[in-house]
Amino acid sequence: VQLVESGGGLVQLVGSLTPSCAASGFDFRAYVMSWYRRAPGKERESVATIDSTGFRKNYADSVKGRFIISKDNSKKTVYLQMSELKAEDAAVYCCYARPNGFEDGVWGQGSQVTVSS
Repeated sequence: VQLVESGGGLVQLVGSLTPSCAASGFDFRAYVMSWYRRAPGKERESVATIDSTGFRKNYADSVKGRFIISKDNSKKTVYLQMSELKAEDAAVYCCYARPNGFEDGVWGQGSQVTVSS
């Protein structure tokens, strides 16, 4: 089971970025996929979650209206479209995959997002 994030990087304030997370080694369609982030000195925060059907999505209040989570089952990839980026969005963004009905899942290695003013 492996998750590999990509697409992070440096972006200007109020700019946009779309990290992606490619999955392998498991039945992607049967997993709940999430994005978390951790900023220096802060607790890890759940940013967005998409259920196995792709229809149910949840977002942290801090990103609602600015971020969109989506997935492509054919590519086994989950995306996080981030727009109107703020300084406080800067963090390491990690992908998390959890099988339906289970509590434990697997983490990706993380991708740094830096927001410059």
